[in-house]
Amino acid sequence: MADIMAQPVQPHDGANALNQPFVSKWASRYRGATVEDLDPPAALSLNPSDPISVAMMSAFERDYTHLTVVDGDTRALLGYISIPHLQALLESGKVKPEDEVRTAMTRFRRTKANKYRVITMDTPLEELEAFFAGAETGGQKHDFAVITDDRRRFVLGIATVNDLEEFVKRRPA
Repeated sequence: MADIMAQPVQPHDGANALNQPFVSKWASRYRGATVEDLDPPAALSLNPSDPISVAMMSAFERDYTHLTVVDGDTRALLGYISIPHLQALLESGKVKPEDEVRTAMTRFRRTKANKYRVITMDTPLEELEAFFAGAETGGQKHDFAVITDDRRRFVLGIATVNDLEEFVKRRPA
């Protein structure tokens, strides 16, 4: 994975690498492709009150690694469930299958300090790669991106680092 995901440019003058623009070494493979070209599967969203057993069953049926969690009334995006993390919580006994998703979900922190990056079907793959590499978040890398409409009203899908890597592998140089 490290060979496919580009890293921020390392400056030669000792300046902070985070101040340098992100450079994708795979831009020639993208050739104008957008998130839509990844053909991401439709998102599966849960409510915070759904049982963990439903989350596990739904993820395994669709072979998903991440599920979004939305408000049951407003459909506002609240956070997500990482299935590998959820499995670890279940195995350690920290949660039970009958517990609500809210007990194990990761909530999105919405503060003025946290910059929210909108990823849509029209987002260029170079920007998605930069998001995964943490170019806009001080180097904090991301394993997945929630794909929404332009207004962030609807969750359309999830794109993972693996989706991007598979796209690059399939695309001729």
